[in-house]
Amino acid sequence: MAVIKAKNVLKDYHLEGQTIHALRGVSLEFKSGEFAAIAGPSGSGKSTFLHLAGCLDAITGGTMMVGGSDVGKMTRKDLALLRRHNIGFIFQAYNLIPVLSVEENISFPLTLLGVDKKEIKERTAKVLADVGLEEMAKRKPKEMSGGQQQRVAIARALVKKPALILADEPTANLDSKIGREILELMLSLNESEGCTFIFSTHDQMVMDYARRLVRIRDGQVEADEVK
Repeated sequence: MAVIKAKNVLKDYHLEGQTIHALRGVSLEFKSGEFAAIAGPSGSGKSTFLHLAGCLDAITGGTMMVGGSDVGKMTRKDLALLRRHNIGFIFQAYNLIPVLSVEENISFPLTLLGVDKKEIKERTAKVLADVGLEEMAKRKPKEMSGGQQQRVAIARALVKKPALILADEPTANLDSKIGREILELMLSLNESEGCTFIFSTHDQMVMDYARRLVRIRDGQVEADEVK
């Protein structure tokens, strides 16, 4: 089953009277359970594609299907619900809520979904164990290293059991040793939980770990290799 199906997707931005063609007719399909990376230099369009796939931005042209839904025809409310229920995000800046503890940051998406307290507690405990942070449940983000904060971000993305996890430059703020540990963790979760992971990256280590590597340059697909 296709989790993402993009056909001739265009994305234009208008900046100071100029039109920037961020994506120029991109066609890509990602199936359930993939562990894939979209690579390219800065400004290539890789992050733009992730933002469109995550329903964080609107396409200019073409068709983008996410989880079988045509996102170009959906209302803002429906897009928000699709994101909330089906998509997990991992960002290079972690985007944790500083005043909340680790377990509160992780459980927050479940609270938004209206999950009952008992299940929230059980699911939060499970993902804390999955990412090896059981003993840090009560800590605040500022009391943790960058690698530990990224583990919290992964747990938060996983806790609602999304069909799709989008990771935008997830190793950018980490040294190579910690970055490798994070990638090993995500690969393990991909294999054990069946989560679909799609990265945007210019990190060669992420490209090496990916089971599929899509290269984008100047808003177009340059290569698409399954390893």
